[in-house]
Amino acid sequence: MKAVLCKSLEGIDALEYEDIEPPVAGSREVVIKVATAALNFFDTLITRGAYQFKPRLPFSPSGEICGTVLSCAPDVTDFAPGTRVMACIGWGGAREQVAVSIDQLIRVPEGVSSEVAACLSITYGTAMHGLLDRGRLRAGESIAILGAAGGAGLAAIEISKLLGARVIAVASTEEKLKACRAAGADDVFDYTSGDLKTGLKDLTGGRGVDVVYDCVGGEQSEPALRAMAWQGRFLVVGFASGSIAKLPLNLLLIKGCSAIGVFWGEAMKRDPAGHKANMMKLLDWVKEERLKPLIDQRFPLPKAREALQVIAQRKAKGKIVLTVG
Repeated sequence: MKAVLCKSLEGIDALEYEDIEPPVAGSREVVIKVATAALNFFDTLITRGAYQFKPRLPFSPSGEICGTVLSCAPDVTDFAPGTRVMACIGWGGAREQVAVSIDQLIRVPEGVSSEVAACLSITYGTAMHGLLDRGRLRAGESIAILGAAGGAGLAAIEISKLLGARVIAVASTEEKLKACRAAGADDVFDYTSGDLKTGLKDLTGGRGVDVVYDCVGGEQSEPALRAMAWQGRFLVVGFASGSIAKLPLNLLLIKGCSAIGVFWGEAMKRDPAGHKANMMKLLDWVKEERLKPLIDQRFPLPKAREALQVIAQRKAKGKIVLTVG
């Protein structure tokens, strides 16, 4: 079978496309014939050893997949060949077949495409965990989303709107802001055009925002925190800028606000029932056509390097997927 392999930590350009032996299902595992593998920003980091998880070489990028069960281990009775499933596997998805523990599987209902299902786990799962479990976002509250035009940001816009919040999308170009508006943002702000604190304060009539969803880190984190309303929640989601901000803790005291870490991957392991409940809610919203994930570009599996370059160069406006099956 074919696979995209990271055989050295030299980055995206060093990825190779070659034949490997197909997997065999171990205890409590199934082998999935992959239809779609979705890519995320962390895939650009993991290929050069710059992510918090460092899998053993060689490995494949892509941490979320959708496909069909091809075979099952003898001790698996809950799934059968032919069952459509989605899974978040951390890495290893950019290949034609993957062996996956049944604990990671979620059935994909009729009416949900493989492309959409493959896109739901990481960005939308993070948004559900961040906004519901950690941020306790409520209807009528305001939220500023930093890095709003990327896959994680657009997911947060959509989920926030479904929860009844007023969304302010923060991004850097008119093209990106247009994508945010299309996803449902109520207001947008180009952080390259002025001070972010002032912009968010102006958009909220001086009150400030109730929640900040920060996918970016770096130099925009502090001004966003300074624009926080009383008892707001600053959600630390990721560091797409490549820089980790050092926040003045006195601001938390003055505003009575909270800085909250959103580590969805660990939460998924510690609370698998909560994760599955969030995923089923997302699938229901997709079936009801209330949630429509934006797939920006599709690449065949051999073009994984080109697909990851789109993400690395900050050109993605939504999800980037690999079509495998």
